[in-house]
Amino acid sequence: MNIIIAFAKSEDAQNFKSILSRGGYDGMVTCTSGAQALSAMEDLGSGVVICGYRLSDMLYSELAADLPNFFQMLMIASPDKAPIDNSGDKLVYLPTPLKKSDLFSTLELMLEGVTRSRKKAKEKAKQGRSDEDKKIINQAKEILMDRHHMTEPEAHKYLQKCAMDSGTSLKETAEMVISLSAI
Repeated sequence: MNIIIAFAKSEDAQNFKSILSRGGYDGMVTCTSGAQALSAMEDLGSGVVICGYRLSDMLYSELAADLPNFFQMLMIASPDKAPIDNSGDKLVYLPTPLKKSDLFSTLELMLEGVTRSRKKAKEKAKQGRSDEDKKIINQAKEILMDRHHMTEPEAHKYLQKCAMDSGTSLKETAEMVISLSAI
């Protein structure tokens, strides 16, 4: 699972990365600005952002307002910087000084929550496909199977990967394959 660590001071971000690495987490991205964090979120698709109250270019609240789906924020700051409105289900606050055990248990719960919400969305998308959408997806798979000698599972996996890479739905990707095949 993806973890983005965003603090105004790069030393703070590196310290958190080091603590989490020793705790068994890997593949973390560190940032000093909200713009970098948003760019990383766009690239990664899902995960948790661990940040302080202030980044080099924005406050945590501005970053929280722009969180994409399938991302949650863990804001770590002194008690006087505690969020006033902590009603959102995407923001969790931990006060400093921070215990490692609190950090790890909170992060684990948040990562599980992100995984669950992705799974739910995937199931909903599968159930929500109309017969017309299925027909378009199958037509695109047939084109891939015919022109590129793929098996049906290979064609489906290819469509899924293209959809994920381009940030489009499976149906939209299938429509692109169909329209490109007409050229």
